[in-house]
Amino acid sequence: MKVEIRSATEAIVEGYVNAVERESRLIPSPFGSYTEKVEAGTFQKALNSGKAVELRFNHGRVLGNTTDGTLELREDSIGLYAKATITDPEVITKAQKGELRGWSFGFKDNKPKIQEAKRVLRDIELREVSILDKMPAYIATSIELRGEESDVLEERGAEDHVEVNIKGKQQQAIDYKNYEREIEVLSLGGK
Repeated sequence: MKVEIRSATEAIVEGYVNAVERESRLIPSPFGSYTEKVEAGTFQKALNSGKAVELRFNHGRVLGNTTDGTLELREDSIGLYAKATITDPEVITKAQKGELRGWSFGFKDNKPKIQEAKRVLRDIELREVSILDKMPAYIATSIELRGEESDVLEERGAEDHVEVNIKGKQQQAIDYKNYEREIEVLSLGGK
């Protein structure tokens, strides 16, 4: 992630939201943990639909979108690349302090299938990309918000709890903070 502070009221944040053909970290779910990767061409297919994609902070507050000029997206041979113009004071402050940790994206999986604890994304509706100040699921890129609306809908809130609704039945909420802490501890060598 590259951050350029242009003024106290504007910053440019750019980098790869996700590298294609690369597996994620282990993703916990109500159905068991799995890894995931995005097949090459998946993002371009989603972008070709012409639907607006929102720019968000931690999958919450909307900062802009692809139609208002604050967010540019493209897929190249590496993955989904984003360039965002940020005017939100909180995000600019976090950028100045070096607290931004990566990118993520929110989507609907049009052909959901998890097999042998792996999911390959081939056909998605890209709904948003997020700038994160927390641990992403993909190393150097990220993914956190999940959505398979026909079967599973996960909504992440400010407290990092995920309410899972499976075919109209509420399931136990998952607190991803514990997973993020465990990953941070492991990355520090268990200290």
